[in-house]
Formats: sequence, C-alpha cells, structure tokens
Amino acid sequence: MPDITEVPTDEIKEELAQLRTALDVIPSKAIDNNLVISTWNIRHFGDLTKKWKSTTNDSPKRDLHSLLCIGEIISRFDVIAIQEVKSNLRAFRHLIKWLGPNWHFIMTDETKGKPGNRERLAFIFDSRKVQLSGLACELVVPDDPWKPRQHSLDRQFARTPYAVGFKAGGKTFILVTLHVIYGKSNEPEKRKPELEAIAQWLEEWALDINSWDHNLIALGDFNIDREDDPLFKAFTSTGLTPPAELNAVPRTIFTKSKKKKFYDQIAWFVGKDQAPALSLKYKNAGYFDFYCKVLKNRELSKLSLSYHISDHYPLWVEFDTRDLPEN
Repeated sequence: MPDITEVPTDEIKEELAQLRTALDVIPSKAIDNNLVISTWNIRHFGDLTKKWKSTTNDSPKRDLHSLLCIGEIISRFDVIAIQEVKSNLRAFRHLIKWLGPNWHFIMTDETKGKPGNRERLAFIFDSRKVQLSGLACELVVPDDPWKPRQHSLDRQFARTPYAVGFKAGGKTFILVTLHVIYGKSNEPEKRKPELEAIAQWLEEWALDINSWDHNLIALGDFNIDREDDPLFKAFTSTGLTPPAELNAVPRTIFTKSKKKKFYDQIAWFVGKDQAPALSLKYKNAGYFDFYCKVLKNRELSKLSLSYHISDHYPLWVEFDTRDLPEN
C-alpha cells in the first residue's frame, strides 16, 4: 500500500508539475512582504483510499493522487480556512504529513447532529509566515433575557463559527470561519437568521477588540445565492464587505455563467458603518479554477471530480504587509 510521501508515478509527477505552473496565477508568498489568505470548502474531506488511483469499486473516491493535488493548491497560501473536514481525519492527517513540519493546523471537534453533518472547521497555516496569537474560540448565540436579539436566530448555529487569532508581518488578525446551514434549496430564507446573527456578532466583536488593533476577517461557505439577494444583504447588513474582485468569480465547478452563486465569501469591515475598518493593506483577490487542471487523464465527470477534489473552488485574498507597525 503506497504512502503519500512516496514518489508517485511519472504520469502523476508530470501532471503535478503542470498544476504547479497553473497555480502561478496565485500571488507568490513572500516573507515580510505579503499575506495570502484562503478559504476552501473541500467536499466530504474525511476518509481516503490509499491508492494512487482509486477504482469504481473503491469508496471513497478520493485517492493519493487527488490528495496531492489538494496539497499543491493549499501549499500556495499562508493560511487557509477549510470547511467540511469530517469526523474521519484520515485524508487530513495524510495531507498534513505531506505538507511537512512547517505546516500546522488548528480545528474544532466534529459537530454532532444531522444539521452539523459531523463536520469540523479547520485552519492550516505555514508557520514560516504565520503564527498563532493565542486566541481560539467558537462563537455562540448569547442567551441574555435582558437584551433582545436584533436577529431572528432562535437557536445555536448548526455548525458553530470558529475564530482563531494569528500573527504575521507585525500584525495580529482574527479569522472567523463558518459553514452556514444549507437546508432545502427552495427554502433559502431559513439560512438568513444565521447570516444575520454572524454579521451582528462580528460587528459587536469588532467594536470590542478595536482597542487592541486586531483585524477581523470572515471567511467560509455562507451559502449565499446571489449578490444583493436577501441572504447577501443579511451577511453585509453590519458593514462586512467582500472585495469587488470576488463578485465576478464562480464559486463551484457546477456554476453556470447566468446563475452565479455567492456561496463562499471573504469579507471584512471597511469603515462604512460603526465597525472599525481593517488596517491590513488589501492588494488583490481571486479564485483558483482547478477544473481541467487536475486528474486530467481520468476522464471524470464533474460530479465524480467533486468527490476526488471538491465541488467548490478556493477563494483567496492578498494583503501587503510591508512596513506595517507592530501592534
């Protein structure tokens, strides 16, 4: 049985070399110059078939070749938030092993219950550029009978948002990742309470932590259907603002040009309302289209590819960290 750290076949090596070239569209990581942050919903990121190439009889379909492709993509970022990490951590552990000793991670426990789908939220980061600042917490809806809620969420989140503090380039920043409950496709209004609650919570937290000069960035799968629809408006209701460059990019391999979705987001406060503006210097944002760049010789359908790699594309943002003062 092969191991993820072993040398793969010549065919796989050639494809990975081509993938690395394609990944050059993502800004290069430069110590003391920039910070590249990403979010990626990796479909059912749990078990792994320990073969270079899984067969039609294997379950899961994700194999070592697929995991190498995922690893090559992740390695291009300084820190990445990952959604849909499952209770089974086999693929995740092999990924960390392949990334090497400079790569660290922090994650939640699995979320019990049907709405939570036994998922975890995780961050993977390159310790040569990014370090933990000491903060890690899950966000819960406060149960305060003396303070009425401004939103309509009357329960806890299906998958509790996860906040972790990091330090890089002389700056502290807090990443808050979330995977909003999807529910039935014909009932998008049921996602609105979670989006309103996270927007309100982040605004209150941003005001509270401002004296410490922390930067607050929300990222993850928010299951927003369209720009300016009620879900998007709920998410941005307190001033959270995604970079304009992300408004034009697809979120999944199934996206049709006339029906763009806004599931995945990266957003922060820009000072339009009362929450303080991000002090990191924004440079650019985008996504990586891995379709037709991975597992090219397999002749996989899009559905099958989504179980080998993912149905979602990774989004990224780049910040300039040059000449930033210490907190």
